[in-house]
Amino acid sequence: MLTACPRLFLLKWILNNMPSPLNNLQPHSVWAHFATLCEIPRPSLREAALREHLIEWAQARGITAIVDSVGNLILKKPASPGCEGQSGVILQGHLDMVCQANTGTVHDFERDAIRVAVRDGWVVAENTTLGADNGIGVALALAALEEPGLIHPPLEVLLTINEECGMDGARGLAPGALHGKTLINLDTEEWGHFYLGCAGGVDVEVRHDCAQEKLPTDYVLLRFEVSGLRGGHSGIDIHLGRGNAIKLLAEALRDLSAHTDVRLIEMKGGTARNAIPREAYAVCALPEAIASTIDEWVRHRHEAWQARFAEVDAHVSFVCKHYDMMPDASIANPDRDCLLAFLDIAVNGVSRISDDFPGVTDTSSNLGVVALKQGQFKATFKVRSLHDARADALAGKLVAHAAGYGLRAWKDGAYPGWTPNPSSPLLDLCQQVYAAQFGQPAGLQVIHAGLECGLLAASHPHLDMISFGPDIRGAHAPGESVEIASVARCWQLLKAVLQALAKR
Repeated sequence: MLTACPRLFLLKWILNNMPSPLNNLQPHSVWAHFATLCEIPRPSLREAALREHLIEWAQARGITAIVDSVGNLILKKPASPGCEGQSGVILQGHLDMVCQANTGTVHDFERDAIRVAVRDGWVVAENTTLGADNGIGVALALAALEEPGLIHPPLEVLLTINEECGMDGARGLAPGALHGKTLINLDTEEWGHFYLGCAGGVDVEVRHDCAQEKLPTDYVLLRFEVSGLRGGHSGIDIHLGRGNAIKLLAEALRDLSAHTDVRLIEMKGGTARNAIPREAYAVCALPEAIASTIDEWVRHRHEAWQARFAEVDAHVSFVCKHYDMMPDASIANPDRDCLLAFLDIAVNGVSRISDDFPGVTDTSSNLGVVALKQGQFKATFKVRSLHDARADALAGKLVAHAAGYGLRAWKDGAYPGWTPNPSSPLLDLCQQVYAAQFGQPAGLQVIHAGLECGLLAASHPHLDMISFGPDIRGAHAPGESVEIASVARCWQLLKAVLQALAKR
């Protein structure tokens, strides 16, 4: 705690003295809170500094602040006068963000503020993730707690930890920790829609200890790099058909190894299981005679990918770099063949479209992370489905696929989906409020992503839940942006819904 205090003091000084491009945006209170979230680093499992700041902020305003046993922050505010008899309302979001940066961008997500810009009506982080997922939702909830004159029922704001890397906060929330009967999740990314259901998910972890063998003396060291892909959210964007850097790299190396002796030394791609990997590389050794002509093969492969992804990933890049220093060993060729075949053939992308919600992905998988170094191989998949049994079945197929190549694999981190309730009283009220505020009906959707509502329903089965949010583009990838006007509309809707609930 002694070492954290000076850093917290420094963060407060920065917040008070550094101008922000967000200062002149409306609604001011929402953007002021979001500016704070951009200044205080908050990668998954590193939310403590932000949590401490918010505790002090709440205490200065007479708002009760509670940290539960797993690190979630619960803020409580009594009802407006005359509304004490109404059932409580919970506003919910998560404190952490996905941390991704473009190659060549120097950014320490545990120390550096997010650099934002305003472009054509959008707030954007041009070379990193922005953290609008779920920073805007958190900012909306905090603004509601301090909005003067807002008529509201008893309010609880639940801000969970580590949503992006395992939903540990929602998973660890104790039954009975929340007292409200209604929950508004603020973690969706398409304005004009109420979300009433979401996918569940499960991770598949794969490991293998590779045999190693000495490299021949007449080989040359090369590094193959796939980059320039758009990436994106492994649920929301999985249906767009964007390139997966790990899959493309495995495809290329498997093809090359069918024609010459490729000695695989090292491989790395992706940074998060829930993000479509944008970059991957492999360090290999090839016979000197083959290496001298490899650039032509790389060029042909690059051109083929440019044609294949012209509409969705036009900037895909494939390059080969030559190195002088040669390591002592590579993994044995039988292990090489197993790893490359496994990665190349493993199910990735959309597996099923929903029968109940046209155009919505029902079941998918994403090969998100791979690492091979000094013979140790690791890979992680994120499997999602609107039906928990289908997610479990697809994860089981990936485990069996890995076992077929002699690799160890297992399921981990399963969480339930959120089953839609079309007869929800909260949904009916929100539809009425939306139509009154904006003169048209809202759309209804389920989302092929993991909201925390499924886990919260497991610990608090009485909750009537709904989710909405502003327009966010490119969540989980550099260049993430949020539309300013849709944030203002979300704020208008949230205030109107709270006031309607106070009068219900």
